[in-house]
Amino acid sequence: MIIRKLPPLEGRIKTKTYQPEAETKTGCTETRAAEQNKEDLDSLLAELNSLIGMKKVKGLVAEIKDYISIQQQRRAVGLMAEPLVLHMIFKGNPGTGKTTVARILGKAFTRMGLLSKGHLTEVERADLVGEYIGHTALKTRETVKKSLGGILFIDEAYSLARGGEKDFGKEAIDTLVKAMEDHKEDLILILAGYRGEMEAFLRSNPGLRSRFPIHMEFPDFKIEELVEIAELITRNREYSLTFGAKEKIREILYRDADRGELTMGNARYVRNLVERAMRKQAVRLAKGKEITKEALMTLEGQDILEALEK
Repeated sequence: MIIRKLPPLEGRIKTKTYQPEAETKTGCTETRAAEQNKEDLDSLLAELNSLIGMKKVKGLVAEIKDYISIQQQRRAVGLMAEPLVLHMIFKGNPGTGKTTVARILGKAFTRMGLLSKGHLTEVERADLVGEYIGHTALKTRETVKKSLGGILFIDEAYSLARGGEKDFGKEAIDTLVKAMEDHKEDLILILAGYRGEMEAFLRSNPGLRSRFPIHMEFPDFKIEELVEIAELITRNREYSLTFGAKEKIREILYRDADRGELTMGNARYVRNLVERAMRKQAVRLAKGKEITKEALMTLEGQDILEALEK
């Protein structure tokens, strides 16, 4: 007979209690992950709220956040919950923040558990419409596949309907509509473009409007908001504007608006102006002998003026 020696009692107790300890550690890990997720979400919403203007857009995003939270709580206690269909229409001129907001939403919805990845896939008509029958559906399906888990953002979406019934753009629309239904749990589609053109686009296909429950209006920035945007851009890049530089930007914007030359919106116009001024500042400083930290951070009125030169 072979007699196996049993381990000491305390050794067996340790073995038995090992699994609950592992479960406790897992629970702590999950709690920390949930806390980190909340911090990330709060940070993203703070980033959105730090953007200049867009009061109605911010309000609507806060509304969506609360709606998602309540529907999740209803589901958790066994109540009926409305399906979270979040396909959207963004209406506004270029440079009014549509792409920036879409990118933040993708990340925020991931933290809320609505999307698995949260990336933004930005496309236009040429990325979806092919050159022969069947090609469009293939290109569109490939684009949808790359977008799964995130947001598919189609800029100037109204161009898909410009060619009429025989245009391949209609095939792209039909393929997108099917994808919206097939992948509604892990894909958000955002159609964006000029306000008037988007309204005409939705009227051209009555079935489209009902598939997009959320419509966001992106108004043009006011002149003073554009000046604030210039200050925000410089501050985020560790530069600062002198009083004269800020006044010069304001003067330029009002002048161009009076002439009808101010590009609609338009934060992009201001960003380009500030970036050119940074390059002009570099040229100015490179000619000097001693460069202080303050000088490296300061954009002067002269830099703004020279940035206007073609």
